[in-house]
Amino acid sequence: MMNVEQALQQRHSVRAFLPQTVDGALVKTLLAAAGQAASGGNLQPWRVIALTGQSLNDLRAAMATAVPNPDPALVYPARLWEPYRSRRFDNGEQLYQSLQLPREDKHGRLMQLARNAQMFGAPVGIFVAVEERMVHTQWVDLGLYLQSLMLLATQKGLATCAQGFCRNYGDFVARQLALPQGYQIAFGMALGYEDKTAPINQWRSTRAPVTDWCELRGFD
Repeated sequence: MMNVEQALQQRHSVRAFLPQTVDGALVKTLLAAAGQAASGGNLQPWRVIALTGQSLNDLRAAMATAVPNPDPALVYPARLWEPYRSRRFDNGEQLYQSLQLPREDKHGRLMQLARNAQMFGAPVGIFVAVEERMVHTQWVDLGLYLQSLMLLATQKGLATCAQGFCRNYGDFVARQLALPQGYQIAFGMALGYEDKTAPINQWRSTRAPVTDWCELRGFD
């Protein structure tokens, strides 16, 4: 059986999926198991909705007519500084290079970006919401839930792509999902089986060396 370290090594953001359906019982098991993630004060602040079949198709169709209302502060800090600016830039360039989309191909890049709204064709779309009254610490808890869910999916042979993109349509998606009053969309996640023949899935983002961001003090 795959261990946690192996799941961390194998997990990557998949942006092309096979049409193969995912068993509903498996999805439910993954969502429930991820609920064992740590949360401050055991608040477990996540609210999760998973869509497939017609429910997901209806959302995709609605997204085609939705008007974005992005809040840049919820994605990256303004005027991103080094080394983060270079990491983000290199990541984007490498992604588009895997699709042979040069910088001058604005249309092609916009079309690829738009595929976020269709969850890259994944058979399952997962949305995590949180109450608007929650604060920074609870958003950290959501990240713990997301990571747990992605690793569990990897262990079961499934692929994922975490998506902050849907926050560009946060109010619209919240209405489409009929979220209770006072809840907001935190992020989405595409889930399914990876199309391993797709060029974009051959690419892997790089990681900074541990010496760039880690110090050990007081160790022998």
